[in-house]
Amino acid sequence: MFMLDKEKLPRHLAIIMDGNGRWAQERMLKRIVGHRRGVETVRTIVEESSRLGIGFLTLFAFSSENWLRPKTEVRSLMALLKRYLKKETSRMMTNNIRFNVIGDRGELPDDVNGAVDETISKTARNSGMVLTLALSYGARHEIVSAAASLAADLAAGRICGEDITEALFSRYLFTADIPDPDFLIRTSGEMRISNFLLWQIAYTELYFTTVNWPDFSKEEFYRALEDFQERERRYGLISDQVRARR
Repeated sequence: MFMLDKEKLPRHLAIIMDGNGRWAQERMLKRIVGHRRGVETVRTIVEESSRLGIGFLTLFAFSSENWLRPKTEVRSLMALLKRYLKKETSRMMTNNIRFNVIGDRGELPDDVNGAVDETISKTARNSGMVLTLALSYGARHEIVSAAASLAADLAAGRICGEDITEALFSRYLFTADIPDPDFLIRTSGEMRISNFLLWQIAYTELYFTTVNWPDFSKEEFYRALEDFQERERRYGLISDQVRARR
């Protein structure tokens, strides 16, 4: 039995959804079968996050490095993404979820970009949880692009050197309108960040589980959230200072 404190839930939850292919291979199935099962988990976690009142959910769906996978798998993943958006938009509307995408969308196929635009447009006025998919996303590319944009504004005189702060730089990132994650979950046992939100997770609590994404049930999700609620977030302070601020 999980006893969650609704007042101590992460405002922004980020998830690296790993292990779809491994789940399928362990069952001697094609990798795409694992990805299809992973979509079912996405639906469960999205709806449960929205129900709990989590404000922002960001899912690492397809990295910039994933383009190097076999072309047949990439095509299947793009087709699966398009079907997901077409099918889930109505659920997002029912659950008052606003859809968002971060990453280099120029790399996505035209039909997938069309589906992304349609879902963003249809959910734009929803006021509940913001669901962000990281698509063709790489954090180093994001940081370099932000630096280049900032440098261009500096050269054009739109900003001056004294204006440059961490807060200003953050406004040049893909996540300019999203708070930094409070909690990041990675499934399947890998204990690395894999070029995901490198700037934004400076003080994010990390949680690694050996459970593959298709098996990441509501119970596993609650177990992770319960672990988060047991942690003390100090941001460089000591415990006595944190308690004094409460």
